[in-house]
Amino acid sequence: MSLRYAIIGTGAIGGYYGARLQQAGADVHFLLRSSYESVKDHGIRVESIDGDFELSHVDAYNNPIDIPPVDVAVVALKTTQNVNLPELLPPLNEGAAILSLQNGFGVEAAIAQYLNQSGLPVPAICGGLCFICSNQVAPGHFRHLDYGRILLGVYNSQNHRCAPTPLLEEIASDFTSASVQVDTTDDLPMARWEKLVWNVPYNGLSVVLEATTAAMMADASVRLLITTLMQEVVTTANAWGESISPSGQRYLPADIIDRMLTHTETMAPYRTSMKIDYDEKRPLEIAAILGSPVRVARSLGVDTPTMVMLKQQLTFLDRRNRKL
Repeated sequence: MSLRYAIIGTGAIGGYYGARLQQAGADVHFLLRSSYESVKDHGIRVESIDGDFELSHVDAYNNPIDIPPVDVAVVALKTTQNVNLPELLPPLNEGAAILSLQNGFGVEAAIAQYLNQSGLPVPAICGGLCFICSNQVAPGHFRHLDYGRILLGVYNSQNHRCAPTPLLEEIASDFTSASVQVDTTDDLPMARWEKLVWNVPYNGLSVVLEATTAAMMADASVRLLITTLMQEVVTTANAWGESISPSGQRYLPADIIDRMLTHTETMAPYRTSMKIDYDEKRPLEIAAILGSPVRVARSLGVDTPTMVMLKQQLTFLDRRNRKL
C-alpha cells in the first residue's frame, strides 16, 4: 500500500474503515475533535462480526494543518458539516483525490461547490457508498454489526458515466487488502439513487416512529409505508436517469424494492445513523437524504407526496429536538 490516507470525520464510518486500512498496513491519519485526546492516548478499538481488533497507536490530529500531505482525503463527516470542509482538508499531494463516504444525492457536487466558493482548487472527487451497520459506542470504540461492502465511483460534474480511474482502482485495492468487500461502478449518480431507496424510508421513519429496522419490518402497515417511499424514490431516480441520458438506459433494477426489503428482514436490528443523530440532538441529514431527491422530483414533475411529508415531519422534529 503506497497511498497515504486522511480520515476526515472519525465516527462510525470513518473510524471503522480507517482502522481497517491501518490494520492492513496503510498509512492512515485521523482528524478528530471530541475524541482526539482519547484516540491519541489509547488508539482505536473495533468490535466486528469479522473479528475484533485494537490499534494501540494511531496518528491522531485535531488540526488538519498538522497532517502530512495525503493522496486520499476520506470525508466521512455528516453532510451537515460539509460547509466546513474547506477548513478541515489536510494538504493534498499532486494528483490526490477526495473520497466522500457519505449518504445522499448530489454530495460530491456540493463538496466541489464549497471548495470553489472558498477559492480552493477542486481535486478529483470520488464517491463511496457504504453498505454497513456500524456505530460508535464510545470515543475511539466502534461496533460493526453487519455488512461492510463499499461501492466506489468517480464523480463527473455533468453526471455522465465515468469509468474507474487508476487512482480509484488503487483505492479499491487498498480496501480489498483491508478485508473490505469493494466493487466499482461507472455510474455513481445512479448508485446513489439506489442507496436512497433504502436510506429515505429507514433513516427517516426510524426518527418519526422511534423504531429500529427490525421493529419497522415487523409491522405490516409500516412495511407498506416503507414500500410506498421506496417506489417514490425509484420513480424519481428513473425519471432523472431518463432526463440525463434519454437513450442511456439509466434505470434502477426492476427488483430493487424486493431486494431491499428482503435484505433488511435478515439484517441485525439496527438503529439508523439518522436516529442516532436525533437521539444525540445533532443536526439531521435531511437536505442530502430527502431534500435533494424531493427537489429533483419537483424539477421533473414527479409527484412524491409521501417523501415530502416525511421531509416536513423530520424538519419539525429536528428543530424541536435542537430547540431552534
